[in-house]
Amino acid sequence: MATAAEVFEHHLQAFAAGDIDQILLDYDEHSVMLYGERVWRGLAGARAFFTLWLEQWLPSGSRFDIIDRQAVEDMGYLTWTAESAAYVYDFGTDTFLIKDAKVFRQTVATLHRRK
Repeated sequence: MATAAEVFEHHLQAFAAGDIDQILLDYDEHSVMLYGERVWRGLAGARAFFTLWLEQWLPSGSRFDIIDRQAVEDMGYLTWTAESAAYVYDFGTDTFLIKDAKVFRQTVATLHRRK
């Protein structure tokens, strides 16, 4: 079984590649993603969540710079900045709780603005 650090690293690589199918390998029906006031659940929710990120908010060609990343025990933590054609993300942070080699919970918070 993959460690939390391995799941976290796989997620980062799949996200950077814009590969939703690879991203979904790290999620299951118990996964919950939170961003702002919205909640996505399960694999269908993960697909919808990452489709928004990779097709609308940070599509291919966007800049995405990692400030810091840490994986400790069953957690992953990421801080970042990004810019797409439509948005500037002055700061973003994700927290991942990994259980049984899958992302069990993920939160995202951003300070962003429309261009």
